[in-house]
Amino acid sequence: MSSNLSKSNSPSRSFPLEFTRNIGIAAHIDAGKTTTTERILFYTGVVHKMGDVHDGNTVTDHMEQERERGITITAAAISCGWTAKTGLFPSIPHRINLIDTPGHVDFTAEVERSLRVLDGAIAVFCGVAGVQPQSEKVWRQMDKYNVPRIAFVNKMDRSGANFYSAVNDIVTKLGGNAHPIYIPIGAEDRFLGIIDLVEEKAYVYDPSDKDGMAFNILDVPAEYKADVHKYRDRLLEALSDFDDVLAEKYLEGSAVSADEIRLAIRKATLARKFIPVIPGSAFKNKGVQMLLDAVIDYLPNPLEVVPTKACNSDGEEVSVVADDRTPVAGLVFKLWSDPYVGKLVFFRVYAGKLEKGAALYNPRTQKTERISRLVLMGADSRKDIDVAYSGDICAIIGAKEVVTGDTLCDKSHVISLEPPTFPEPVISMSIEPKTKADQERMSIGLQRLADEDPTFFVSSNHETGQTIISGMGELHLEILRDRLFREFKVEAEAGKPQIAYRETVTASSEGEGKFIRQSGGRGQYGHVVLKLEPNEKGKGIEIINEIVGGAIPKEFIKPSIEGINEAANNGVVAGYPVIDFKVRLIDGSFHDVDSSELAFKMAGIFGFKEAMRNAKPILLEPIMAVEVRTPEEYQGDIMGDLNRRRGKIQNMEIRGTLAVVSCQVPLEAMTGYATEVRSLSKGRADYSMDPSHFEQVPASQLEQIIKNSPRQVVRS
Repeated sequence: MSSNLSKSNSPSRSFPLEFTRNIGIAAHIDAGKTTTTERILFYTGVVHKMGDVHDGNTVTDHMEQERERGITITAAAISCGWTAKTGLFPSIPHRINLIDTPGHVDFTAEVERSLRVLDGAIAVFCGVAGVQPQSEKVWRQMDKYNVPRIAFVNKMDRSGANFYSAVNDIVTKLGGNAHPIYIPIGAEDRFLGIIDLVEEKAYVYDPSDKDGMAFNILDVPAEYKADVHKYRDRLLEALSDFDDVLAEKYLEGSAVSADEIRLAIRKATLARKFIPVIPGSAFKNKGVQMLLDAVIDYLPNPLEVVPTKACNSDGEEVSVVADDRTPVAGLVFKLWSDPYVGKLVFFRVYAGKLEKGAALYNPRTQKTERISRLVLMGADSRKDIDVAYSGDICAIIGAKEVVTGDTLCDKSHVISLEPPTFPEPVISMSIEPKTKADQERMSIGLQRLADEDPTFFVSSNHETGQTIISGMGELHLEILRDRLFREFKVEAEAGKPQIAYRETVTASSEGEGKFIRQSGGRGQYGHVVLKLEPNEKGKGIEIINEIVGGAIPKEFIKPSIEGINEAANNGVVAGYPVIDFKVRLIDGSFHDVDSSELAFKMAGIFGFKEAMRNAKPILLEPIMAVEVRTPEEYQGDIMGDLNRRRGKIQNMEIRGTLAVVSCQVPLEAMTGYATEVRSLSKGRADYSMDPSHFEQVPASQLEQIIKNSPRQVVRS
């Protein structure tokens, strides 16, 4: 086999490109991703004792928050080795770079950036629930990045497990051309093993061996021969569409060898037109070895994937193929703050070989980064290496000014790889440190967390002075607050951010402002008469000087206008900024000695306030353009909820299997919507929200908003 290796391989590689697999495990929350990963690590020899999610001792869920909640929060990368005994590559050691991704929708960015750099994936499904809401989300993400995949129907030992129903779900709900390559022997508490449809052999596990290492390879039991014939026949029929030789033999009724079937499965899977399905129970240690064999046989090596796209320094599109002999180039897909080594930069090498101590160029910053250390990750442990080759996934220590999505490359061959894309945050809240000592630590902590997580944003509301954090959901922000406390020793309180209301006027009026002070010696005298009227929506503020005959000297016009602008920062309804009005300076008077810039500025303030009180002022609230994408069966509930939130439905259309509802909803009514929309749709709907315009607050809401306003209304 070694004589057939590509010339792209460096002679010094431990694992040639052909024997490297970069895969991810993705699924709905609680489908068994982490348990499956843990079993893979056990059978590949990375760990010598299997951990369990419920016991909080798994390798990939290494954060305290993950072990406490029993969920995966951050994608963990780990390298392991596997040598298949049979199949297309028998007795050949392979390296598998594996990423266990989160299932909770709040951490979808972890799945997104992982799939961007992976070559293949294992989609895990629950044998009881089949295709679940987040299964659909990760499936679409795999489609987005053209990732070939195999399906593992897990939890076949659970009450209610139905393998064939789960396969049918993949076909009908996800549109996948899914076919079993193994079928289960029994189910629930009588799940004893699996039957290989390719070899027509049964793998029956020894019930006395709790580790699942011992199983007997037997002929197909008599009671399963009919099922094997039926599903093997369907498998061959489906594969005939992708392999002419196999099709000819199948139609003639000739025998088809096991390797011919495997090659056809591999060809169809790599073309992303076929999904091999395997049953098993990761928790009960059944089927995982066969899953590993399928990873080797049917998922691509780095030479077999579609070449990734990049732009060169002239802006031209180029393709990047895995080749150790070309200039080095790779993508930063994740940052992590490690308490022992500092910033860890997770890196996929797409071309060339990266050596420890090398200097890589960052096209975004136009700076060079020195790579002081290279490590292979073992979840929260690491192994130092001297060289990382094309196709490898490693971590860099020493790079400073890098962010997720950056390309690092050889300065002699500058390219920019396409970065992963991330959804916009959908929920925000204010966060305040409990003490002054926490303030500085909070700023540092928030910045580091934002560097790590591209869906976490920190901003400052200049109107209220609040620090606002935004993310993908309430759990997302809760975890980040918890990390602030544990990792950065910051105690902070979260609250609801203030909504940025506005005020405007609906009628014309005049106002007269006088600022006259006499207290012995030189006094103060300023006098302004102005006309206030509404402006067109979106036109903003216009102030026009119509003073004639020198009623106000030229040098006092500017401070008068400054006073009007300052007064417009705090309206008379609830103290919010005033927008979309026009002011005409029409008259006034001055004193030869006592007039000053300060006096005319104060006169401008008083004149504006008086005019506004008489111009039928109203309070405006921000209106958001909201688009909700939901399976059709939840459309009625979603629209009913939007109507209760004072939403105005603008449009409704069907896109594929999804209903898309476009509407306009007040921002105040969207509080908690991220959680509510998931509840109404069992997690299957998502939405986007963008600022649209301002509209008048209904009378029923006005009193409450004024009561809760943090601003002081200035009265003259």
